[in-house]
Amino acid sequence: MNTTLRDHPAFRAEALRLKGERATRARTLDVFDPFTGTRVGTVPLASVDDVRAAFEYAAAYQPALTRYERSQILERAAVLLRERAEEASDLISLESGLSKQDSGYEIGRVADVFKFASIEALRDDGESFSCDLTPHGRKRRVFSQREPLAGVIVAITPFNHPMNQVAHKVAPAIATNNRVVLKPSEKVPLSALYLADVLYEAGLPAPMLQVLTGDPREIADELITHALAELVTFTGGVAIGKYIAAKAAYRRVVLELGGNDPLIVLDDADLERAATLAVQGSYKNSGQRCTAVKRMLVQKSIAADFTDLVVEKTQAWSFGDPFDVSNQMGTVIDVAAAQLFEARVNEAIASGARLRIGNQRNGALYSPTVLDGVDPSMTLVREETFGPVSPIITFDTLDDAIRISNGTPFGLSSGVCTNRQDAITRFINELRVGTVNVWEVPGYRIELTPFGGIKDSGLGYKEGVQEAMKSFTNLKTFSLPWE
Repeated sequence: MNTTLRDHPAFRAEALRLKGERATRARTLDVFDPFTGTRVGTVPLASVDDVRAAFEYAAAYQPALTRYERSQILERAAVLLRERAEEASDLISLESGLSKQDSGYEIGRVADVFKFASIEALRDDGESFSCDLTPHGRKRRVFSQREPLAGVIVAITPFNHPMNQVAHKVAPAIATNNRVVLKPSEKVPLSALYLADVLYEAGLPAPMLQVLTGDPREIADELITHALAELVTFTGGVAIGKYIAAKAAYRRVVLELGGNDPLIVLDDADLERAATLAVQGSYKNSGQRCTAVKRMLVQKSIAADFTDLVVEKTQAWSFGDPFDVSNQMGTVIDVAAAQLFEARVNEAIASGARLRIGNQRNGALYSPTVLDGVDPSMTLVREETFGPVSPIITFDTLDDAIRISNGTPFGLSSGVCTNRQDAITRFINELRVGTVNVWEVPGYRIELTPFGGIKDSGLGYKEGVQEAMKSFTNLKTFSLPWE
């Protein structure tokens, strides 16, 4: 497997680049394959001085790309990525342990992000307002236009979607003529570097995107407090997000944090359809999605039948070697993560939950797992369990379902399985989340649409290409005489 990967041109180019950098940099960071435990790459370990130099390099460049030029860069990047989908997905699977099915799907999503951003870059983002609308109005017109930030955008991305999380920060920034200093997760830096190289090849000026690889404990504070950092956009855990919000002080902060998303199944639901959504929402991307199904809330009268179907579909969910294309699931990000899931499941079982299938661990490989008899107070569902675990909680009434769903600090997304219009209306109006998906998994979206959460899942600012472009710009108004 690894021999074939190392023969790819992209990997040979990366090896040569790293060899040159190692000649001038003594400090490096190793990247490991979670499945085999072997080292698959080495990247520079950035210092605080490197961070400062990156800001200075970005600040010395003033982007002047036309809308057409920005659109063309993004469009070319989408084309290049689709042409290289196989090697790009290989890289994701190699450093993250995600199955080839998952990593291949991710490449398609990244190309979609670039495509949507290329279209949005061409749109006129201004509006106009007549001023003679009231008795004291004047014959004037107010216009608005969006402008790039004067400073630099700092983007910090997590491990779970190694390229798509990067794309959702970088593509809207390019579309709005901004400069970005990107710090990808130290666990999956190769994918971010690969994506940056695609953008450079597509014509992006180097000062508009710099990738800094390193230890966040060393460089994060400098990234989020540097005088030239005007906006910090972060996707990751709640504790780190709140730390960034406090540390960044008087800066714009866009936070996309964790989730504890329910799939709610009422007694009128088609159970086959609901169970299919349940396992897909739980196990795709190895359950490592902020919008994964992390709690299954099922009405008591149908719970036994629904659980049996989930167990049956979980048993059929293939997992193992990420490069075996027949496997639907690979590993989780590392051994420590798998050990955490195992410990939380064992704790739930000791507290009265029943293991129906799974809870088998081999290194970073953790089997899809189903438990019923789960109580909302158990750590397994009280905290965000970021892996392939399906905890089933039962409820009696619609009021109970809403209460249990809302009884968590998180408020990202949700999925609802029912055909009852009264229930759907109540879920949409009463669930304290950023998204309600009817007859879909909580994670459903397209790359263009608004996405984000409330409460501990975020500050209410949305991601998605359109919303991110708004966050990454300043809105200026001006008025003119208008007869």
